[in-house]
Amino acid sequence: MILFLKLLLTHILGDFVFQTEMQIKDKEKNKIKSLQLYIHIAIHTLLLLLILDFSIKKYWLGIAIIIISHYFFDVVKAYYQQKKNKRIWFFIDQGLHLTAILIVTNIYSDINFYFTDLLTTKVLLFVVSLLLVTSFSAVVIKVVITQWNPESKKQHDDSLAKAGRYIGILERLFVFTFIITNNWQAIGFLLAAKSVFRFGDLTSAKDRKLTEYILIGTLLSFGLAVLIGVLYLQVIKNI
Repeated sequence: MILFLKLLLTHILGDFVFQTEMQIKDKEKNKIKSLQLYIHIAIHTLLLLLILDFSIKKYWLGIAIIIISHYFFDVVKAYYQQKKNKRIWFFIDQGLHLTAILIVTNIYSDINFYFTDLLTTKVLLFVVSLLLVTSFSAVVIKVVITQWNPESKKQHDDSLAKAGRYIGILERLFVFTFIITNNWQAIGFLLAAKSVFRFGDLTSAKDRKLTEYILIGTLLSFGLAVLIGVLYLQVIKNI
């Protein structure tokens, strides 16, 4: 575990602390010819050596795997990443780096990790609950409230694309987290905070239908999150 944490720390420092926006843009523009790409790899190498106490003889294979794979992943990302899929490639890239770190850790620590070990009843219940809180609830709310869909909402809709959907998902995740960690009072603060931000929209709209539409959506969102959270706690007690 200590080796994994050291390698993860190195990655976080190299990719998120010491990598500048200028380096990222230069890699995206010049790709394999980017000088900043090689500076980035050099920084990672130096960090690895420092954190592993320059134990090159002991960890030479692990260092080689991480540095070579990191270079390869960054080059592939630079060539295939586009503006429309930039977010997807960010997570793919980070997932590949994490995989390389796990492989190296397993070489030296013999973790013997199997994906099926994660598929316990509690883990599956938690994953199912998260899907119910996010995707399932979003569809249910949409089906229920689109029958009203006030005209003023369409006429004055200058918000970010799908912002309402993502806000709803995040608020339900917060509510679910508060419930399973027994922090019910935090739900009130979250609801109050949302009401403050929504107050300006409702005041400027001066539309009773829009007010009722937003209120129904908010209550449905919070209600579903509370219901799923309570059911999760009841089921987990009997496992």
